[in-house]
Amino acid sequence: MSVWPAWEVQECGNVTSWFAVRLDLPDGGRVDVLAVTAGGCVNIEEVRAQPPLSLDDLAALVDWIEEPLLEACGTNPAPRSESSGALVSRDGPAWPPGVEGMRRVAEEYLAAQGRGVDPVLAVMCATGRSRRGSLKLIGGARDAGLLTPRHNRG
Repeated sequence: MSVWPAWEVQECGNVTSWFAVRLDLPDGGRVDVLAVTAGGCVNIEEVRAQPPLSLDDLAALVDWIEEPLLEACGTNPAPRSESSGALVSRDGPAWPPGVEGMRRVAEEYLAAQGRGVDPVLAVMCATGRSRRGSLKLIGGARDAGLLTPRHNRG
């Protein structure tokens, strides 16, 4: 596996970096990944595989590339709490469960919208969860009435 910087953008004191990852599979296949780091988060932007990955392999892709990618980015993964399985940030406690967690998700989402940045990415960075996990939290906050409905159904 190889990881190398693709490009970097510096704007208003913020740095966004893209990394290219190439994973050569034992069967002769290849997986190319474009990852981006911003605000202390690492996100996957694009995945190309030849031959195509199965859903199980796609789900396992993060485990395959996580350590070399984080090492290249100069970022370390947050440790998992022994008791709850929740992510524990070095800067603060685990994300609270229940209504308190949904309230904080809504606050983070609305604050990001107010700043004109991607609210889902802001929730991902705040909670340490994947995009899918963050969308589930946002959906829970919507269901609890803390955020407006995404689509009018009528």
